[in-house]
Amino acid sequence: MEEKRRDKRLDLDVRVQLERLDEEEITTLRFVHVNVKNMSRSGIGFQCSEKLEIGTYYNTEIQIWTKEKIETVLEIVRCSETDGEYQYGAVFIGMMEKEALKIDIYQMFNEL
Repeated sequence: MEEKRRDKRLDLDVRVQLERLDEEEITTLRFVHVNVKNMSRSGIGFQCSEKLEIGTYYNTEIQIWTKEKIETVLEIVRCSETDGEYQYGAVFIGMMEKEALKIDIYQMFNEL
């Protein structure tokens, strides 16, 4: 199977907080706990027990291995269900370069 992703995915143990953005750009006070499966410079794969809609946006705070936080917006682009758990793929929207560099640095250390 040919890899179509632009960026290499990393398996890692991080904490993520999602806060839904509605159409009026007002945040909904609903936080979702997710289990991250992998992450790259361009997006994230995760699972959770909550049903999220494809095309929805979330303010996201990702606490990485160094305890630093990456703040960005993500868009849900893929969803599948297995045994009552939902598997999601999401892309980062408007991630600042300094935040993306934190992921790059982790990848470099992970490959050593």
